Amino acid sequence: MTEISLKVRPVLTKADRAAFVDLPFRLYADDPHWVPPLKDEVYGLITPGKNPWFEHGEAQLFLAERGGRVVGRISAHIDQLALAQPPEQGMGPGTGNWGLFEAEDADAAAALIAAAEDWLRGKGMVRSLGPLSISIWDEPGLLVNGFDHPPTIMMGHNSASYQAWVEAAGYRFAKSLRTWELDISKPFPELVQRIVAGGERNARIRVRKVNKARFAEEATLILGILNDAWSDNWGFVPLTDTEIAFVGKKLKPLVYEDLVMVAEYDGEPVAFMIVLPDVNEQLAGFGGSLWPFNWAKLLWWLRKPRVRTVRVPLMGVVKRLQSSRMASQLVFMMIETIRRKVIVDYGATRGEIGWILDDNQGMNAIADAIHSQINKDYWVYEKAL
Repeated sequence: MTEISLKVRPVLTKADRAAFVDLPFRLYADDPHWVPPLKDEVYGLITPGKNPWFEHGEAQLFLAERGGRVVGRISAHIDQLALAQPPEQGMGPGTGNWGLFEAEDADAAAALIAAAEDWLRGKGMVRSLGPLSISIWDEPGLLVNGFDHPPTIMMGHNSASYQAWVEAAGYRFAKSLRTWELDISKPFPELVQRIVAGGERNARIRVRKVNKARFAEEATLILGILNDAWSDNWGFVPLTDTEIAFVGKKLKPLVYEDLVMVAEYDGEPVAFMIVLPDVNEQLAGFGGSLWPFNWAKLLWWLRKPRVRTVRVPLMGVVKRLQSSRMASQLVFMMIETIRRKVIVDYGATRGEIGWILDDNQGMNAIADAIHSQINKDYWVYEKAL
């Protein structure tokens, strides 16, 4: 019997892009824990002119085909802002990335990764770091633990087979990004409650909700703190002004004033926390589209979400306070303020925090102090080219 050859080729046409977006819907059709993304969101992610990441990055998408049938996909990309970061923080000169990886089998996986590496070498890269789909701010890392439950909003899901296929291509572990889950229906431990109570008695500290009527201004404030707070973190790439505006606009429908906190010290904003109701609980049944009637269902849900899970995707304390006791106090105060709200007003019983870097001792200690447990582990891999 003649073996059908495997071919990897670049995405060039509108039909190619559709095949790229559609592939996971076939591969995960029988996976009860995969949440179909909205296809329009995926198109926006990979399209120059729609995603402001392309103002400082370039990407090439690839498809793997066997006998005219698409059996895999991958992106190879280079971020000029990432190249400018210190090498000791994970990115740096000569480091290219790949992501948006899906494959039907090991042969397709190997050919796709090789194609991405060849493209990166052709651009002068000497190191490959991935998966990042497509930046550290989107869906970074390969899920290696936590396949038994769906991801929350803005987190990824992939086949358990992928880890072996990536490692077979010569990649080694670089960093672990973890999410932590907790039962928020229970009060926090007594020590945490005392810390919160002490902060609430401190007249110099104010924890306030955001004002959605001044959304653009508040988003700029929060993401400004984020750029400062995360600037020394592994993998950090600064968000540009246009990306801040883009993220703010994208998240606005999911932002509720009482779920986004800003902490002020002596009147100065020094910390923030964003909590999002898990819209994946709704999207799971939408099949990747808002048509014909899913848009109405989503709009109705957005009016007053009732969810099991809320997620803390982003929080930060300005760098100058991070080594102080004040930092953990502010975080505990924001978490507790929101915990009280989501139980009563959103029906939530479960919280998820993260992702958090495996070596971020401060944030991991905070997650542990409120009796959280690691529920998912995403690994980022590296390889010399």
